[in-house]
Amino acid sequence: MTAPRWVETGSGPHGLVFLHGISGGAGGALDILSHITPPGWRGLAWDMPGYGASAPIDPVDFDGYARALEAMLDAAGLERVVLVGHSMGGMIALQAAATFPNRIAGLVLACCTPAFGASAGPLQQAFLDRRLGPLDDGASMRELAVEVIPTMVGPGGDPEVVGDAVRLMADIPPDSYRAAMHALVKFDQRAALSGLSMAALVIAGRDDTVSTPLVVRRMAERMPAATYLELDAGHLAPFEEPEAFAAAVRDFLAGLDNAPVTFLL
Repeated sequence: MTAPRWVETGSGPHGLVFLHGISGGAGGALDILSHITPPGWRGLAWDMPGYGASAPIDPVDFDGYARALEAMLDAAGLERVVLVGHSMGGMIALQAAATFPNRIAGLVLACCTPAFGASAGPLQQAFLDRRLGPLDDGASMRELAVEVIPTMVGPGGDPEVVGDAVRLMADIPPDSYRAAMHALVKFDQRAALSGLSMAALVIAGRDDTVSTPLVVRRMAERMPAATYLELDAGHLAPFEEPEAFAAAVRDFLAGLDNAPVTFLL
């Protein structure tokens, strides 16, 4: 498998990987990556397969996303990492932790849930209709972004945060976005939560209506070594409250028991 494209910052014996959400990309993570990567750490942020400069995968599913992530770790020379996942990126982090736990030294899961809804059916179809219906009717990705992104931030959301997120989503290839959406509604790693023994920081946005704090907190409660935190933000919490998010991630990294990351020889 061809490794996805990534950007990186910093250097040192430890490493973390930022996994963006379904409306994001590596370009949108550059600023936050530099803030969450402490001295002595190497921070990476990928373009999810099918996004940016990363080749698509076939089939498009969470098993494939996890395999692509592992290929990227191999290409980057990283044996074990801390994964920092936002929204769908958090779901990919959960998939990776369940699939190859020996390579995951810690998890930061922001504004994500362990499954999409309770079961397949009307809920999933209604979500797809809201998110893909405009594209079916001829809207562009930018027009969809202008409609969707403002609903993701908390009250009084910074217009600059909204504008940046709109521009990022506008650049996503429509076919890749559609495929990711169809994979998203099938995601379910609830059964794996109790077996994830690595340290985890689980972050919710207090005003998040996509991944509600109640659901996010319940996910944290089912993980053996998880700490739960709420930020005064919506679904785009890492970008709405970047300083608080970065401080929480850095504190989490500092609290890990031992050097979590080694490089492949």
